[in-house]
Amino acid sequence: MSYEPTSLKIRASSFGQFFDCSYAWEGKYLLGIGGAAGLRALLGTGVHAGTAAFDSARLANNPISPDDAAGVFVDALNHPEFDVDFSNDNLSIKEAERIGLTLTTKYCTEIAPQFNYVAVEMKLEPLVIDCGGCINITLTGTMDRARVAETHDGTIIPDVKTGSRVVVNGEASIKARSAQTGTYQLMYEHTTQERTAGAQIIGLGTTSKTPIAVSPVFDARRVLIGTDEAPGLIQLAADMFRAGLFPPNPQSYLCSKAYCPRWNLCIYHE
Repeated sequence: MSYEPTSLKIRASSFGQFFDCSYAWEGKYLLGIGGAAGLRALLGTGVHAGTAAFDSARLANNPISPDDAAGVFVDALNHPEFDVDFSNDNLSIKEAERIGLTLTTKYCTEIAPQFNYVAVEMKLEPLVIDCGGCINITLTGTMDRARVAETHDGTIIPDVKTGSRVVVNGEASIKARSAQTGTYQLMYEHTTQERTAGAQIIGLGTTSKTPIAVSPVFDARRVLIGTDEAPGLIQLAADMFRAGLFPPNPQSYLCSKAYCPRWNLCIYHE
């Protein structure tokens, strides 16, 4: 290993990926193995940029129009801030632009009005996890692509997700989403000393039909902290870090050359 295993700083937004495929996560975030992203990843980044600009402007009492937000999307799509391999995905830049413009507009006109946001991609106070054996993990960063909203039931963390599988049969999928959203819940509570009422997934489907959906509110933090009957993901992560084990998951939806920088070195997906 080329990193110091006793004291690690990890971006909170990556913690969900750790439980998806910790072998890929180790390669990207601990070993620094880089790789160009695919066009679908760029599409998602662009949609997030446009929707975040729309919500941030509303919070600042200087609202912008859906067309303005769409302009932010187009700019992000055409001026990526990371390397992109346009051959990785079965998608043209023209189709990506069509999908992104549609999703950005749908979000601004149909989804955003449903929420009373009080923060967009909020900066979080570092949260230290004691793994035992003199090993600590410090979660840092912002709630990338997530918001904070006030509801009748309390504060919730809506997380905007893009992708081909985020909307299934007309419903926003919460499958495998609790690790990241639960991390945001815990870190928000640590930052504000305020208990959250749950999390929510805002699904923006990047297929040609551009489906959108909002999930019911669910308590993602429960998966992180565990119950009397089952350990939480934080305890399991601490055990894995302490043992230095980062197992692969060749059945991950992200197990492909387009998403994994360790793909060419990995024997487990064969």
